[in-house]
Amino acid sequence: MASTNSTDPKVVRCAVYTRKSTEEGLEQSFNSLDAQRDAGESYVRSQSGEGWVLLETRYDDGGYTGANIDRPALRRLMTDAQAGKVDCVVVYKVDRLSRNIRDFARMMEVFDKSGTTFVSVTQQFNTTTSLGRLTLNILLSFAQFEREIISERTKDKQAAARRRGKWTGGHLVLGYDLDPATGKLVVNEKEAELVRRIFNSYLEGETVFSLKAKAAALGWRNKQWTTRQGKTYGGAPMGRCHFYSMLSNVLYTGKMRVGDELHPGEHEAIIDEKTFDLAQAKLKCNSPTGDRRQQMRMESLLRGLIYCSCCGSSMHQTYSASKEKRYRYYICSRAQQPDGNDCITRSVSAPVIEDAVIASIRRVSVHERVIEETARIIRFRLTNDINRLGDELKTLQARVKNLKSQVARARESEEQRKVELANQIHRGECRVAELKREIAKLERVRKDGAQLPSTMDAFDSLWKSLNLREQCLLLRQLVEKVGYESRTGRVTVSFKSASVAALCQP
Repeated sequence: MASTNSTDPKVVRCAVYTRKSTEEGLEQSFNSLDAQRDAGESYVRSQSGEGWVLLETRYDDGGYTGANIDRPALRRLMTDAQAGKVDCVVVYKVDRLSRNIRDFARMMEVFDKSGTTFVSVTQQFNTTTSLGRLTLNILLSFAQFEREIISERTKDKQAAARRRGKWTGGHLVLGYDLDPATGKLVVNEKEAELVRRIFNSYLEGETVFSLKAKAAALGWRNKQWTTRQGKTYGGAPMGRCHFYSMLSNVLYTGKMRVGDELHPGEHEAIIDEKTFDLAQAKLKCNSPTGDRRQQMRMESLLRGLIYCSCCGSSMHQTYSASKEKRYRYYICSRAQQPDGNDCITRSVSAPVIEDAVIASIRRVSVHERVIEETARIIRFRLTNDINRLGDELKTLQARVKNLKSQVARARESEEQRKVELANQIHRGECRVAELKREIAKLERVRKDGAQLPSTMDAFDSLWKSLNLREQCLLLRQLVEKVGYESRTGRVTVSFKSASVAALCQP
Protein backbone atom coordinates (compact mmCIF):
# COMPACT_ATOMS: atom_id res chain seq x y z
CA MET A 1 0.00 0.00 0.00
CA ALA A 2 1.38 3.39 -0.98
CA SER A 3 2.12 5.78 1.83
CA THR A 4 0.22 9.06 2.04
CA ASN A 5 2.29 12.16 1.39
CA SER A 6 1.74 14.91 3.95
CA THR A 7 1.80 17.45 1.10
CA ASP A 8 -1.16 15.87 -0.69
CA PRO A 9 -4.09 18.30 -1.00
CA LYS A 10 -7.08 17.92 1.28
CA VAL A 11 -9.91 15.84 -0.17
CA VAL A 12 -12.85 18.00 -1.26
CA ARG A 13 -16.09 16.03 -1.66
CA CYS A 14 -18.09 17.63 -4.49
CA ALA A 15 -21.84 17.29 -5.09
CA VAL A 16 -23.27 18.29 -8.47
CA TYR A 17 -26.75 19.86 -8.31
CA THR A 18 -28.95 20.12 -11.41
CA ARG A 19 -32.37 21.63 -12.04
CA LYS A 20 -34.84 22.15 -14.88
CA SER A 21 -37.96 24.30 -14.53
CA THR A 22 -40.27 22.12 -16.64
CA GLU A 23 -40.70 18.40 -17.21
CA GLU A 24 -40.54 18.84 -20.98
CA GLY A 25 -37.81 16.66 -22.49
CA LEU A 26 -36.95 14.82 -19.26
CA GLU A 27 -38.14 11.54 -20.77
CA GLN A 28 -35.27 11.66 -23.28
CA SER A 29 -32.27 9.37 -22.75
CA PHE A 30 -29.95 12.40 -22.48
CA ASN A 31 -31.74 15.46 -21.17
CA SER A 32 -30.87 18.87 -19.73
CA LEU A 33 -30.18 17.44 -16.27
CA ASP A 34 -27.67 14.98 -17.75
CA ALA A 35 -25.95 17.78 -19.69
CA GLN A 36 -25.64 19.90 -16.54
CA ARG A 37 -24.23 16.97 -14.57
CA ASP A 38 -21.69 16.17 -17.31
CA ALA A 39 -20.43 19.76 -17.19
CA GLY A 40 -20.17 19.57 -13.39
CA GLU A 41 -18.35 16.22 -13.47
CA SER A 42 -15.87 17.52 -16.04
CA TYR A 43 -15.14 20.55 -13.89
CA VAL A 44 -14.58 18.39 -10.79
CA ARG A 45 -12.19 16.14 -12.74
CA SER A 46 -10.25 19.20 -13.90
CA GLN A 47 -9.67 20.08 -10.23
CA SER A 48 -8.56 16.59 -9.18
CA GLY A 49 -5.05 17.93 -8.57
CA GLU A 50 -6.56 20.10 -5.82
CA GLY A 51 -8.03 17.02 -4.15
CA TRP A 52 -11.56 17.34 -5.60
CA VAL A 53 -13.52 14.09 -5.78
CA LEU A 54 -17.04 13.55 -7.13
CA LEU A 55 -19.82 12.19 -4.91
CA GLU A 56 -21.90 9.53 -6.65
CA THR A 57 -25.14 10.74 -5.08
CA ARG A 58 -27.27 12.58 -7.63
CA TYR A 59 -29.13 15.74 -6.70
CA ASP A 60 -31.49 16.28 -9.66
CA ASP A 61 -34.68 18.39 -9.56
CA GLY A 62 -36.62 17.97 -12.80
CA GLY A 63 -39.76 20.07 -13.21
CA TYR A 64 -39.14 22.42 -10.26
CA THR A 65 -38.99 26.22 -10.40
CA GLY A 66 -36.05 28.19 -9.05
CA ALA A 67 -38.36 30.78 -7.50
CA ASN A 68 -38.48 28.87 -4.20
CA ILE A 69 -36.56 26.16 -2.33
CA ASP A 70 -39.40 23.64 -2.12
CA ARG A 71 -37.47 20.98 -4.07
CA PRO A 72 -36.75 17.41 -2.86
CA ALA A 73 -33.19 17.09 -4.22
CA LEU A 74 -32.24 20.53 -2.88
CA ARG A 75 -33.56 19.62 0.56
CA ARG A 76 -31.43 16.44 0.53
CA LEU A 77 -28.40 18.48 -0.55
CA MET A 78 -28.88 21.02 2.26
CA THR A 79 -29.31 18.21 4.80
CA ASP A 80 -26.14 16.45 3.62
CA ALA A 81 -24.21 19.74 3.71
CA GLN A 82 -25.30 20.41 7.29
CA ALA A 83 -24.33 16.85 8.20
CA GLY A 84 -20.80 17.44 6.88
CA LYS A 85 -21.12 15.03 3.94
CA VAL A 86 -20.50 17.68 1.26
CA ASP A 87 -17.50 20.04 1.01
CA CYS A 88 -18.36 21.78 -2.27
CA VAL A 89 -21.58 22.29 -4.26
CA VAL A 90 -21.10 22.47 -8.04
CA VAL A 91 -23.78 23.83 -10.41
CA TYR A 92 -23.74 24.60 -14.12
CA LYS A 93 -25.08 28.10 -13.54
CA VAL A 94 -26.05 30.15 -10.48
CA ASP A 95 -29.74 30.28 -11.33
CA ARG A 96 -29.90 26.47 -11.31
CA LEU A 97 -29.58 26.63 -7.53
CA SER A 98 -31.95 29.56 -7.02
CA ARG A 99 -33.44 32.59 -8.77
CA ASN A 100 -34.45 34.26 -5.52
CA ILE A 101 -31.95 36.49 -3.70
CA ARG A 102 -33.35 35.87 -0.22
CA ASP A 103 -33.47 32.09 -0.68
CA PHE A 104 -29.93 32.12 -2.02
CA ALA A 105 -28.70 34.20 0.92
CA ARG A 106 -30.21 31.68 3.35
CA MET A 107 -28.54 28.80 1.52
CA MET A 108 -25.19 30.59 1.53
CA GLU A 109 -25.57 31.09 5.28
CA VAL A 110 -26.12 27.34 5.73
CA PHE A 111 -23.12 26.57 3.50
CA ASP A 112 -20.91 28.99 5.46
CA LYS A 113 -21.85 27.45 8.80
CA SER A 114 -21.13 23.92 7.55
CA GLY A 115 -17.92 24.94 5.77
CA THR A 116 -19.32 24.13 2.32
CA THR A 117 -18.09 26.13 -0.67
CA PHE A 118 -20.04 26.89 -3.82
CA VAL A 119 -18.88 26.84 -7.46
CA SER A 120 -20.59 27.68 -10.74
CA VAL A 121 -19.05 26.02 -13.80
CA THR A 122 -19.86 28.84 -16.24
CA GLN A 123 -19.48 31.78 -13.84
CA GLN A 124 -16.13 31.80 -12.03
CA PHE A 125 -16.09 33.28 -8.53
CA ASN A 126 -15.09 32.39 -4.97
CA THR A 127 -17.70 32.76 -2.25
CA THR A 128 -15.08 32.92 0.49
CA THR A 129 -14.20 36.53 -0.47
CA SER A 130 -16.29 39.67 -0.18
CA LEU A 131 -15.78 40.42 -3.87
CA GLY A 132 -16.95 36.94 -4.78
CA ARG A 133 -20.09 37.34 -2.71
CA LEU A 134 -20.75 40.75 -4.29
CA THR A 135 -20.37 39.24 -7.77
CA LEU A 136 -22.67 36.41 -6.80
CA ASN A 137 -25.37 38.80 -5.56
CA ILE A 138 -25.14 40.82 -8.79
CA LEU A 139 -25.51 37.68 -10.90
CA LEU A 140 -28.41 36.51 -8.78
CA SER A 141 -30.10 39.89 -9.07
CA PHE A 142 -30.05 39.55 -12.84
CA ALA A 143 -31.35 35.98 -12.54
CA GLN A 144 -34.28 37.13 -10.40
CA PHE A 145 -34.99 40.01 -12.79
CA GLU A 146 -34.94 37.57 -15.72
CA ARG A 147 -37.39 35.28 -13.90
CA GLU A 148 -39.77 38.18 -13.29
CA ILE A 149 -39.54 39.30 -16.93
CA ILE A 150 -40.20 35.75 -18.14
CA SER A 151 -43.18 35.54 -15.80
CA GLU A 152 -44.59 38.81 -17.17
CA ARG A 153 -44.10 37.67 -20.76
CA THR A 154 -45.78 34.35 -20.02
CA LYS A 155 -48.76 36.10 -18.46
CA ASP A 156 -49.02 38.47 -21.42
CA LYS A 157 -48.87 35.54 -23.84
CA GLN A 158 -51.56 33.64 -21.95
CA ALA A 159 -53.78 36.73 -21.81
CA ALA A 160 -53.39 37.20 -25.58
CA ALA A 161 -54.29 33.55 -26.19
CA ARG A 162 -57.35 33.79 -23.94
CA ARG A 163 -58.51 36.90 -25.81
CA ARG A 164 -58.56 34.67 -28.88
CA GLY A 165 -60.74 32.21 -26.96
CA LYS A 166 -58.04 29.57 -26.48
CA TRP A 167 -57.64 27.32 -23.43
CA THR A 168 -54.27 28.12 -21.84
CA GLY A 169 -54.09 25.27 -19.35
CA GLY A 170 -54.76 24.83 -15.66
CA HIS A 171 -57.20 22.68 -13.75
CA LEU A 172 -59.96 21.28 -15.92
CA VAL A 173 -63.52 21.93 -14.79
CA LEU A 174 -66.38 19.50 -14.50
CA GLY A 175 -68.17 19.21 -17.84
CA TYR A 176 -65.17 19.54 -20.15
CA ASP A 177 -62.34 17.30 -21.35
CA LEU A 178 -59.16 18.39 -23.11
CA ASP A 179 -58.61 17.25 -26.69
CA PRO A 180 -54.89 16.31 -26.75
CA ALA A 181 -54.69 16.75 -30.52
CA THR A 182 -56.02 20.32 -30.73
CA GLY A 183 -55.58 21.53 -27.15
CA LYS A 184 -59.23 22.65 -27.10
CA LEU A 185 -61.95 21.99 -24.53
CA VAL A 186 -64.64 19.52 -25.60
CA VAL A 187 -67.90 18.86 -23.79
CA ASN A 188 -68.16 15.73 -21.64
CA GLU A 189 -71.90 15.08 -21.98
CA LYS A 190 -72.24 12.99 -18.81
CA GLU A 191 -70.52 15.62 -16.68
CA ALA A 192 -72.27 18.46 -18.53
CA GLU A 193 -75.64 17.01 -17.54
CA LEU A 194 -74.56 17.10 -13.89
CA VAL A 195 -73.45 20.74 -14.25
CA ARG A 196 -76.85 21.70 -15.72
CA ARG A 197 -78.58 19.83 -12.90
CA ILE A 198 -76.59 21.76 -10.28
CA PHE A 199 -77.38 25.13 -11.88
CA ASN A 200 -81.09 24.30 -12.15
CA SER A 201 -81.27 23.01 -8.57
CA TYR A 202 -79.64 26.18 -7.29
CA LEU A 203 -82.05 28.40 -9.19
CA GLU A 204 -85.01 26.32 -7.98
CA GLY A 205 -84.21 27.24 -4.37
CA GLU A 206 -81.56 24.82 -3.13
CA THR A 207 -78.67 26.34 -1.20
CA VAL A 208 -75.00 25.54 -1.58
CA PHE A 209 -75.15 23.73 1.76
CA SER A 210 -77.98 21.49 0.57
CA LEU A 211 -76.17 20.86 -2.72
CA LYS A 212 -73.08 19.80 -0.75
CA ALA A 213 -75.18 17.37 1.31
CA LYS A 214 -76.77 15.97 -1.84
CA ALA A 215 -73.32 15.56 -3.43
CA ALA A 216 -72.12 13.60 -0.40
CA ALA A 217 -75.20 11.35 -0.49
CA LEU A 218 -75.05 10.70 -4.26
CA GLY A 219 -71.26 10.42 -4.47
CA TRP A 220 -70.69 13.40 -6.73
CA ARG A 221 -67.01 14.21 -7.16
CA ASN A 222 -64.99 17.04 -8.58
CA LYS A 223 -63.39 16.84 -12.03
CA GLN A 224 -60.71 14.16 -12.35
CA TRP A 225 -58.19 13.94 -15.19
CA THR A 226 -54.80 12.43 -16.01
CA THR A 227 -51.88 14.35 -17.53
CA ARG A 228 -49.65 13.13 -20.33
CA GLN A 229 -47.08 12.20 -17.70
CA GLY A 230 -49.61 9.90 -16.03
CA LYS A 231 -50.33 12.09 -12.98
CA THR A 232 -53.93 12.11 -11.75
CA TYR A 233 -55.56 15.25 -10.39
CA GLY A 234 -58.96 16.01 -8.88
CA GLY A 235 -61.63 13.46 -8.06
CA ALA A 236 -62.20 14.74 -4.51
CA PRO A 237 -65.70 14.95 -2.96
CA MET A 238 -67.42 18.19 -3.89
CA GLY A 239 -67.29 20.84 -1.18
CA ARG A 240 -68.84 24.29 -0.92
CA CYS A 241 -65.88 25.92 -2.67
CA HIS A 242 -66.40 23.67 -5.70
CA PHE A 243 -70.05 24.69 -6.00
CA TYR A 244 -69.31 28.41 -5.60
CA SER A 245 -66.56 28.13 -8.21
CA MET A 246 -68.82 26.23 -10.62
CA LEU A 247 -71.77 28.58 -10.25
CA SER A 248 -69.61 31.67 -10.92
CA ASN A 249 -67.45 30.23 -13.73
CA VAL A 250 -68.18 32.07 -16.98
CA LEU A 251 -66.38 29.29 -18.87
CA TYR A 252 -69.66 27.35 -18.88
CA THR A 253 -71.22 30.00 -21.12
CA GLY A 254 -68.62 29.42 -23.84
CA LYS A 255 -66.56 32.50 -22.94
CA MET A 256 -63.06 33.17 -21.61
CA ARG A 257 -62.29 35.70 -18.89
CA VAL A 258 -59.23 37.96 -19.19
CA GLY A 259 -59.15 40.26 -16.17
CA ASP A 260 -62.46 42.11 -16.28
CA GLU A 261 -62.98 41.34 -19.97
CA LEU A 262 -65.02 38.51 -21.52
CA HIS A 263 -64.17 37.06 -24.91
CA PRO A 264 -65.87 34.33 -27.01
CA GLY A 265 -64.15 30.97 -26.47
CA GLU A 266 -63.39 28.18 -28.90
CA HIS A 267 -65.31 25.71 -26.71
CA GLU A 268 -69.03 24.95 -26.71
CA ALA A 269 -71.28 26.41 -24.01
CA ILE A 270 -72.93 24.15 -21.43
CA ILE A 271 -75.05 26.83 -19.70
CA ASP A 272 -76.97 29.51 -21.57
CA GLU A 273 -76.29 33.12 -20.64
CA LYS A 274 -79.75 33.73 -19.15
CA THR A 275 -79.37 30.83 -16.68
CA PHE A 276 -75.85 31.94 -15.79
CA ASP A 277 -76.93 35.56 -15.18
CA LEU A 278 -79.76 34.39 -12.89
CA ALA A 279 -77.27 32.30 -10.91
CA GLN A 280 -74.95 35.31 -10.55
CA ALA A 281 -77.81 37.47 -9.31
CA LYS A 282 -78.70 34.88 -6.68
CA LEU A 283 -75.07 34.47 -5.61
CA LYS A 284 -74.75 38.23 -5.23
CA CYS A 285 -77.96 38.40 -3.23
CA ASN A 286 -76.90 35.59 -0.87
CA SER A 287 -73.29 36.61 -0.25
CA PRO A 288 -71.27 39.71 0.66
CA THR A 289 -69.77 41.73 -2.17
CA GLY A 290 -66.17 41.31 -3.17
CA ASP A 291 -65.23 44.67 -1.69
CA ARG A 292 -66.71 43.71 1.64
CA ARG A 293 -64.89 40.36 1.63
CA GLN A 294 -61.63 42.16 0.94
CA GLN A 295 -62.39 44.60 3.73
CA MET A 296 -63.02 41.72 6.14
CA ARG A 297 -59.75 40.10 5.07
CA MET A 298 -57.81 43.29 5.75
CA GLU A 299 -59.49 43.79 9.13
CA SER A 300 -58.09 40.51 10.46
CA LEU A 301 -55.15 41.55 12.65
CA LEU A 302 -54.18 37.95 13.55
CA ARG A 303 -54.61 36.39 10.11
CA GLY A 304 -52.03 33.62 9.68
CA LEU A 305 -50.86 33.84 13.32
CA ILE A 306 -53.66 32.42 15.42
CA TYR A 307 -54.26 28.70 15.89
CA CYS A 308 -56.44 26.42 18.02
CA SER A 309 -54.58 24.97 21.04
CA CYS A 310 -57.06 22.09 21.18
CA CYS A 311 -56.39 20.53 17.77
CA GLY A 312 -53.51 22.60 16.38
CA SER A 313 -55.50 23.85 13.38
CA SER A 314 -55.44 27.43 12.16
CA MET A 315 -58.22 29.83 13.07
CA HIS A 316 -59.73 32.31 10.64
CA GLN A 317 -61.99 35.31 10.91
CA THR A 318 -65.70 35.36 10.26
CA TYR A 319 -68.50 37.71 11.26
CA SER A 320 -72.19 38.16 11.88
CA ALA A 321 -74.07 41.37 11.32
CA SER A 322 -77.20 43.20 12.26
CA LYS A 323 -78.57 46.38 10.78
CA GLU A 324 -76.65 48.51 13.26
CA LYS A 325 -73.41 46.60 13.87
CA ARG A 326 -71.07 43.90 12.64
CA TYR A 327 -69.51 41.38 15.04
CA ARG A 328 -66.16 39.74 14.24
CA TYR A 329 -65.09 36.30 15.46
CA TYR A 330 -62.21 33.83 15.08
CA ILE A 331 -63.24 30.21 14.51
CA CYS A 332 -61.27 26.96 14.35
CA SER A 333 -60.93 25.66 10.78
CA ARG A 334 -61.14 22.01 11.86
CA ALA A 335 -64.19 22.55 14.05
CA GLN A 336 -66.06 23.73 10.94
CA GLN A 337 -65.32 20.53 9.01
CA PRO A 338 -67.71 17.55 9.00
CA ASP A 339 -65.05 15.33 10.64
CA GLY A 340 -63.97 17.99 13.13
CA ASN A 341 -66.25 16.91 15.98
CA ASP A 342 -63.23 16.01 18.13
CA CYS A 343 -62.36 19.72 18.44
CA ILE A 344 -64.35 21.52 21.10
CA THR A 345 -63.22 25.03 20.15
CA ARG A 346 -65.92 27.31 18.92
CA SER A 347 -65.96 30.97 17.94
CA VAL A 348 -64.29 33.63 20.06
CA SER A 349 -64.76 37.38 19.85
CA ALA A 350 -62.06 38.85 17.61
CA PRO A 351 -61.70 42.16 19.53
CA VAL A 352 -61.33 40.28 22.83
CA ILE A 353 -58.54 38.00 21.64
CA GLU A 354 -56.81 40.82 19.72
CA ASP A 355 -56.83 42.99 22.85
CA ALA A 356 -55.25 40.11 24.77
CA VAL A 357 -52.44 39.82 22.22
CA ILE A 358 -51.87 43.58 22.23
CA ALA A 359 -51.71 43.52 26.02
CA SER A 360 -49.01 40.82 25.79
CA ILE A 361 -46.82 42.81 23.43
CA ARG A 362 -47.44 46.11 25.22
CA ARG A 363 -44.72 45.28 27.75
CA VAL A 364 -42.31 44.55 24.90
CA SER A 365 -42.98 47.32 22.45
CA VAL A 366 -42.36 50.23 24.85
CA HIS A 367 -38.67 49.30 24.87
CA GLU A 368 -36.60 51.65 22.76
CA ARG A 369 -34.42 48.97 21.15
CA VAL A 370 -37.45 46.89 20.12
CA ILE A 371 -39.05 49.86 18.36
CA GLU A 372 -35.72 50.75 16.78
CA GLU A 373 -35.10 47.21 15.53
CA THR A 374 -38.63 46.78 14.20
CA ALA A 375 -38.51 50.07 12.32
CA ARG A 376 -35.03 49.19 11.00
CA ILE A 377 -36.21 45.86 9.59
CA ILE A 378 -39.25 47.39 7.90
CA ARG A 379 -37.17 50.29 6.54
CA PHE A 380 -34.65 47.81 5.18
CA ARG A 381 -37.34 45.87 3.34
CA LEU A 382 -38.96 48.98 1.93
CA THR A 383 -35.56 50.36 0.86
CA ASN A 384 -34.87 47.11 -0.99
CA ASP A 385 -38.21 47.49 -2.75
CA ILE A 386 -37.31 51.04 -3.76
CA ASN A 387 -33.92 49.93 -5.09
CA ARG A 388 -35.49 47.10 -7.05
CA LEU A 389 -38.15 49.37 -8.52
CA GLY A 390 -35.50 51.97 -9.34
CA ASP A 391 -33.54 49.40 -11.32
CA GLU A 392 -36.68 48.34 -13.15
CA LEU A 393 -37.50 51.97 -13.96
CA LYS A 394 -34.02 52.52 -15.39
CA THR A 395 -34.44 49.43 -17.55
CA LEU A 396 -37.84 50.56 -18.80
CA GLN A 397 -36.57 54.07 -19.52
CA ALA A 398 -33.63 52.63 -21.46
CA ARG A 399 -36.02 50.51 -23.49
CA VAL A 400 -38.07 53.61 -24.29
CA LYS A 401 -34.93 55.40 -25.53
CA ASN A 402 -34.01 52.39 -27.65
CA LEU A 403 -37.44 52.33 -29.18
CA LYS A 404 -37.19 56.00 -30.06
CA SER A 405 -33.78 55.53 -31.67
CA GLN A 406 -34.75 52.51 -33.73
CA VAL A 407 -36.16 52.73 -37.22
CA ALA A 408 -39.75 51.59 -36.73
CA ARG A 409 -40.81 48.80 -39.01
CA ALA A 410 -44.35 49.02 -37.77
CA ARG A 411 -44.84 52.51 -36.37
CA GLU A 412 -48.29 51.79 -34.98
CA SER A 413 -47.11 48.81 -32.88
CA GLU A 414 -44.07 50.81 -31.75
CA GLU A 415 -46.25 53.64 -30.49
CA GLN A 416 -48.45 51.15 -28.66
CA ARG A 417 -45.39 49.62 -26.99
CA LYS A 418 -44.17 53.09 -25.99
CA VAL A 419 -47.50 53.76 -24.30
CA GLU A 420 -47.34 50.43 -22.44
CA LEU A 421 -43.79 51.14 -21.23
CA ALA A 422 -44.76 54.67 -20.21
CA ASN A 423 -47.65 53.26 -18.15
CA GLN A 424 -45.28 50.77 -16.47
CA ILE A 425 -42.86 53.58 -15.65
CA HIS A 426 -45.69 55.70 -14.20
CA ARG A 427 -46.87 52.81 -12.01
CA GLY A 428 -43.33 52.18 -10.84
CA GLU A 429 -42.75 55.84 -10.00
CA CYS A 430 -45.99 55.90 -8.02
CA ARG A 431 -44.96 52.80 -6.10
CA VAL A 432 -41.52 54.29 -5.33
CA ALA A 433 -43.17 57.45 -4.02
CA GLU A 434 -45.52 55.38 -1.87
CA LEU A 435 -42.64 53.39 -0.39
CA LYS A 436 -40.69 56.58 0.35
CA ARG A 437 -43.69 57.94 2.22
CA GLU A 438 -43.90 54.75 4.26
CA ILE A 439 -40.19 54.96 5.12
CA ALA A 440 -40.60 58.59 6.18
CA LYS A 441 -43.52 57.65 8.40
CA LEU A 442 -41.58 54.79 9.95
CA GLU A 443 -38.68 57.18 10.59
CA ARG A 444 -41.03 59.49 12.46
CA VAL A 445 -42.33 56.52 14.44
CA ARG A 446 -38.75 55.50 15.26
CA LYS A 447 -37.75 58.97 16.44
CA ASP A 448 -40.91 59.35 18.50
CA GLY A 449 -40.55 55.82 19.86
CA ALA A 450 -36.97 56.44 21.00
CA GLN A 451 -38.22 59.18 23.32
CA LEU A 452 -41.23 57.30 24.69
CA PRO A 453 -41.20 56.50 28.39
CA SER A 454 -41.88 52.90 29.31
CA THR A 455 -45.53 53.36 30.12
CA MET A 456 -48.68 51.69 28.93
CA ASP A 457 -50.13 55.01 27.78
CA ALA A 458 -47.11 55.65 25.57
CA PHE A 459 -47.49 52.33 23.81
CA ASP A 460 -51.22 52.88 23.31
CA SER A 461 -50.50 56.26 21.74
CA LEU A 462 -47.97 54.73 19.36
CA TRP A 463 -50.24 51.78 18.49
CA LYS A 464 -53.22 54.04 17.72
CA SER A 465 -51.08 56.22 15.45
CA LEU A 466 -50.48 53.26 13.12
CA ASN A 467 -52.93 52.13 10.47
CA LEU A 468 -54.01 48.48 10.24
CA ARG A 469 -51.29 47.51 7.74
CA GLU A 470 -48.57 49.04 9.94
CA GLN A 471 -50.02 47.32 13.03
CA CYS A 472 -49.89 43.99 11.19
CA LEU A 473 -46.25 44.60 10.19
CA LEU A 474 -45.27 45.47 13.74
CA LEU A 475 -47.14 42.48 15.15
CA ARG A 476 -45.48 40.03 12.74
CA GLN A 477 -42.02 41.35 13.60
CA LEU A 478 -42.58 40.43 17.25
CA VAL A 479 -45.01 37.49 17.32
CA GLU A 480 -44.41 33.98 15.97
CA LYS A 481 -47.89 32.59 16.67
CA VAL A 482 -50.93 32.97 18.94
CA GLY A 483 -52.68 30.03 20.59
CA TYR A 484 -56.24 30.04 21.94
CA GLU A 485 -57.49 27.50 24.51
CA SER A 486 -61.30 27.56 24.57
CA ARG A 487 -61.75 25.60 27.82
CA THR A 488 -59.80 28.11 29.89
CA GLY A 489 -60.01 31.11 27.60
CA ARG A 490 -56.22 31.37 27.78
CA VAL A 491 -54.34 33.18 25.02
CA THR A 492 -50.70 32.13 24.50
CA VAL A 493 -48.38 34.44 22.59
CA SER A 494 -45.09 33.01 21.25
CA PHE A 495 -42.49 35.63 20.38
CA LYS A 496 -39.92 35.34 17.63
CA SER A 497 -36.77 35.54 19.76
CA ALA A 498 -35.67 34.68 23.27
CA SER A 499 -34.66 38.27 23.94
CA VAL A 500 -38.10 39.58 23.05
CA ALA A 501 -39.74 36.84 25.12
CA ALA A 502 -37.59 37.82 28.09
CA LEU A 503 -38.73 41.41 27.84
CA CYS A 504 -42.31 40.24 28.07
CA GLN A 505 -41.86 38.84 31.55
CA PRO A 506 -43.55 40.91 34.26
